[in-house]
Amino acid sequence: MVRAAQPSSLNRWRDRATALSPLLADALDACAGQPLDEAGCADVLDLLDMLGCDAQTLAAALWFELARVAPAVWTARSESLPADVQRLVAGQQAAEQVWALHAQKRTPERAAEGLRRLLLAIIRDLRVVFILLARQLARMRAAVAWPAEEAAALARLTRDIHAPLANRLGIWQLKWELEDLAFRYLQPDTYRRIAKLLDERRADREAFIRQSLDELQHDLEAAGIHAELAGRPKHIYSIWKKMQRKALEFSDLYDIRAVRVLVDSVSDCYAALGVVHARWPHLPGEFDDYIARPKGNGYQSLHTAVLGPSGKTLEVQIRTHEMHRANELGVAAHWRYKEGGSADAEFEAKIAWMRKLLDARGEDDSKLAADLHTELLEDRVYLLTPKGEVFDMPHGATVLDFAYHVHTEVGHRCRGAKVNGRIVSLTFQPQSGDRVEILTTKIAEPSRDWLSVHHGYLNTSRARDKVRVWFRKLAHDANVAAGRAMFERELKRMALPAVSAADVAKLPAHFNLKTPDDLLVAVALGEVTPGQLTRVLQEAAQPPAPLVTQSATPVASRHATLDHSALSIQGIGNLLTTLARCCQPLPGDPVRGFITRGRGVSVHRADCASLARLARRDPDRVIEVNWGTASAQAYEVDIEVRGYDRKGLQKDITSVISNANTHIIASSSRLFVHTGEVEMRFTLRVRDYEQLSILLAKLQALPNVIDARRVGVG
Repeated sequence: MVRAAQPSSLNRWRDRATALSPLLADALDACAGQPLDEAGCADVLDLLDMLGCDAQTLAAALWFELARVAPAVWTARSESLPADVQRLVAGQQAAEQVWALHAQKRTPERAAEGLRRLLLAIIRDLRVVFILLARQLARMRAAVAWPAEEAAALARLTRDIHAPLANRLGIWQLKWELEDLAFRYLQPDTYRRIAKLLDERRADREAFIRQSLDELQHDLEAAGIHAELAGRPKHIYSIWKKMQRKALEFSDLYDIRAVRVLVDSVSDCYAALGVVHARWPHLPGEFDDYIARPKGNGYQSLHTAVLGPSGKTLEVQIRTHEMHRANELGVAAHWRYKEGGSADAEFEAKIAWMRKLLDARGEDDSKLAADLHTELLEDRVYLLTPKGEVFDMPHGATVLDFAYHVHTEVGHRCRGAKVNGRIVSLTFQPQSGDRVEILTTKIAEPSRDWLSVHHGYLNTSRARDKVRVWFRKLAHDANVAAGRAMFERELKRMALPAVSAADVAKLPAHFNLKTPDDLLVAVALGEVTPGQLTRVLQEAAQPPAPLVTQSATPVASRHATLDHSALSIQGIGNLLTTLARCCQPLPGDPVRGFITRGRGVSVHRADCASLARLARRDPDRVIEVNWGTASAQAYEVDIEVRGYDRKGLQKDITSVISNANTHIIASSSRLFVHTGEVEMRFTLRVRDYEQLSILLAKLQALPNVIDARRVGVG
């Protein structure tokens, strides 16, 4: 049951059609004669107008309601509407998914926070938030006439999602009413009791406030301070919260009597505070300076409590007019878009960035919209389980990462996944709002391939650590054997000769390990890659030589000793740098720096396990480093790929080569009809040894590929 429709309620807006944007006027015309709750729609438009929202936002609020009651009309008209309006309507429709998830179960605070994060992640235009808040407040106002059970369900949604969002955005004008109405429907007896206590003392309180205002106005004028004074309304929900938080009775609350002082400047705020404290005694411990130290959601004001007329306590809030407007309307206070403007890591970062962007009031509106589209790209994705639980993951996480995030055993037993009901590979990267179902077997049996960064199964260190722990529990001999097999396979793939026991014995020291067995275990656990081992061996055998084929010449010469001056350290000038022995970074490798004690900056590969351990221990000492121009060097090399012929095989191989940022200089292929095998040879231009190793690993992972290796050298 909803509030009775009043067909004339939108007529106020239609009467102003000539003064309205054609876009909004068109939406109003489309609504005429449709079975809409016009009173509710008018209430939403009034609230959005109060928030200062643009015509596109107001029009989108009407088109969304029209799409619900007359889908045929929306289908016929939607394609002719501006892309921004279509996106705003789509955002409201996406939000319905969150409402449905909330309705499925009683939502605890942790789950409610996940739903709030999901909501902001799935809508691509943040103006949708203002429509959602305005519509919810309009519905809450109308719910006075609803059955108690329906009103309570709406109130729970408001309490869990909408009121906290309004609070995060600092939109007090909506926040306090959403909270009060939700409290009224969820705890009607307590609400009525506090309302009755407020009413019983209203006459005395209003007389006291008038006297306080008269005395304070006189003193401010005498001090030459221009100010606007008013009694401050105290909201029932905030009264109850304070009673609960401080274990106080209603009679013990000092801020039931409160006034607000609005002045022209920050200096006037502190001058007015001096006037207040000169007029009335200040209550010790009851002063907060939210101007010097704003609240997390941007709220600014001075709060003080004094003994006012007749010795009664009085709360005084002092702020500038600009602070008051920002406090009441939050980010909406400066939310400006031109007609046709567009707007497109982590929930808190998004809110903080919104405030930072919207405080830049001197900039062109179209630039604000473009910046918003660029800056609010998600660095987290919010994914759903089949039961509707929300998990947030780093951007780029795979479904296998998600499995380990849900539970370690789920990851160990994972053998497949469905995203939105469709079977996907374990390397698939879902997007915010996707529903992910993990397919498991009864036996936990992770694959060692999951530890390889080249295969792309796991992109989070947390998941890789869990897989390493599983393999570490295996018998030591099994890990040694697996590491040796991986090492030998890499030697063969890179066309390097067999390694003597003496050469192998020298390797552990390069990785801060003691014995060859320790090194092979590290290889088996993915802490050292086979490519790192073979690279160290090759450079030890021929330190000055670049990576070349038998007949190839380097495109750019390479010195035996790395030029450290090519390293660029973010935010720091010349500084001592050393290359970490654990991962042996070379020009072109993604690198990061770690500030050591006494040895300057130690430069590691970005995926170095030792760096990850150091970062967990001292994250503040990790800094950004890049190679500058050192990565511009390149070398030619021949590779061979063998596999069983299939449609699209050559296309897949060349795509992998291209995506690896390598260039094909020459290629040839031949088919062996009697075996169905195909052999392809490529001459490539690669950056360095590690790049070649990664490329060969990716090629060998392709379906139907038997082997991918470097053509023999020497």
